[in-house]
Amino acid sequence: MSRFFRRFSRKKDIPKKLWVQCPGCSATLFNKKLKENLHVCHECDHHFQITGRERISQLVDENSFQEIENDLESNDPLDFMAGGKAYKDILKKAQKNTGEKDAVHVGECLIGANKVMLGVTDSHFIMGSMGCVVGEKISRAIEKAHELKCPFISVSAGGGGARMHEAPLSLMQMPKTAMALSRFQGEGGLFISILTHPTMGGVMASYAALGDVIIAEPKALVGFAGPRVIMETIKQTNLPDSFQSSEFMMEHGMIDMIVSRGKLRDQLISLLAYLTPQESLTS
Repeated sequence: MSRFFRRFSRKKDIPKKLWVQCPGCSATLFNKKLKENLHVCHECDHHFQITGRERISQLVDENSFQEIENDLESNDPLDFMAGGKAYKDILKKAQKNTGEKDAVHVGECLIGANKVMLGVTDSHFIMGSMGCVVGEKISRAIEKAHELKCPFISVSAGGGGARMHEAPLSLMQMPKTAMALSRFQGEGGLFISILTHPTMGGVMASYAALGDVIIAEPKALVGFAGPRVIMETIKQTNLPDSFQSSEFMMEHGMIDMIVSRGKLRDQLISLLAYLTPQESLTS
């Protein structure tokens, strides 16, 4: 009898990560349902961070993304150390954890049958920071859009800004991407910039802020130096409500629209139909 009770009193194995708590409203969310809702909380509309690959699958026409420049990776020319750790080791860990070589994917794709060049940064790879590889791939994607005479769309999630591990080499990517955009836009190229949580530092201070149309997800942190950095440097804590949120930036004229993730693809299709000359469309 005791053996019987012991057998049926054992706890059943519960799969890990079956549920997740929303950081916005503390609701307990079923992961499968959360994924079906594009990783947006159905209770408070909190937008969870997602990978670059997930972002691409949500936006582009099925099986249309043709990635380019995927062989580029940083080689640590400065032998940089950060917090007692070698940059080479930080890179290897990020590559192992994400399965990616660096923090951005670029490629040609279709969005609602409109041909575009797409660049998507991934905050899971060293905070989506912009080092030499990210800057180079974004610049090449812009040049490819120029060559194909199609729009360029970027989705930014660069909470790390310019990558400090590459020092001045990372800062050089800011003017490089800006110059590539200047040539592209100067000859009539369309650039749509999408800001997600968080888009900060050198990413926001360069190409991400230069869109002909700038879209942000709700409640995304958008700006140059965030509240924590401001407090640590100039000791300023009395900041406006919702400071550097996408809503704050919208109110002050820094972005054009705020679009929830579930409506983003349809919004892009509408913008491309309205702003793109017919000869640059595939159908």
